[in-house]
Amino acid sequence: MAQPRIGQKVLVDVPSTSANLGPGFDCLGAAVDLNNKFTIRRIEGNGERFELIIEGPEGSHLRGGPDNLFYRAAQRVWKEAGIEPVGLEARVRLAVPPARGLGSSATAIVAGLVGANALTGSPLSKEKLLELAIDIEGHPDNVVPSLLGGLCMTAKAASERWRVVRCEWADSVKAVVAIPSIRLSTSEARRVMPKTIPLGDAVVNLGAMTLLLQGLRTGNGDLIADGMNDRLHEPYRWRLIKGGLEVRKAALQAGAWGCAISGAGPSILALCDKQSGLSVSEAMVKTWQSFDVESRAPMLNLQTLGSNWKPGEHE
Repeated sequence: MAQPRIGQKVLVDVPSTSANLGPGFDCLGAAVDLNNKFTIRRIEGNGERFELIIEGPEGSHLRGGPDNLFYRAAQRVWKEAGIEPVGLEARVRLAVPPARGLGSSATAIVAGLVGANALTGSPLSKEKLLELAIDIEGHPDNVVPSLLGGLCMTAKAASERWRVVRCEWADSVKAVVAIPSIRLSTSEARRVMPKTIPLGDAVVNLGAMTLLLQGLRTGNGDLIADGMNDRLHEPYRWRLIKGGLEVRKAALQAGAWGCAISGAGPSILALCDKQSGLSVSEAMVKTWQSFDVESRAPMLNLQTLGSNWKPGEHE
């Protein structure tokens, strides 16, 4: 375990995520096969130097420097491992657009943790990286599936340990994710939520979660339809998404079993079978166009591998 050499590289591949999935607020998230790819290189300099290069039409507002989220995550690894911080460059092929409810920040955190750990000989276990990721993000629903892959339910047990349950997702269930050109920050989406909720709403969500997980496990569209029902966050957030409720209605009319805000929004996720995927996608895009909002709506599979890395060629 030592500092990486100047020019040493690792390549880190991190999936996007759709969190909450209706009733699973702050605890349920799924990795989907839309990945950010990071090329991380040790450069001259100490723990104050971080250079960020974005490849792609999104993310031009993102900046490097020591306060960058990716680099803060990397520094947490070095602190835990007792290693002096070093200068890094991250070149990012950005497929997950920021501020769209697809876990872009989580990909930065996970890539920073995984990349820094790999560059220094992997001194920290995946369990420790998971703990650090949740601590940095503040909630587990995005970072856990981003690191581990699959559909993950994460809860803090009475012992204060984070417990992760990998849930089943039938191959027949597809996710159409409508990604609009508009943005919505997580902080803004959280501000509109009440500090307390009625007991009845909490009970509804517990029942809906049971139905949704069983529906995803078995591919039962009726259970998914009844399970994609939220009373905790969606009633307050739909009004922040221009045309959102109309897009949701169009997806359901086109054959989706259920539809929900992806993460904090504004992206909208629809669950359906493969045969309905194209119709659902076209309906969502067309409806957003009627509100002068450009969007795309790929049909995505569950990404089960999570984050992975491999050595890059040394310079």
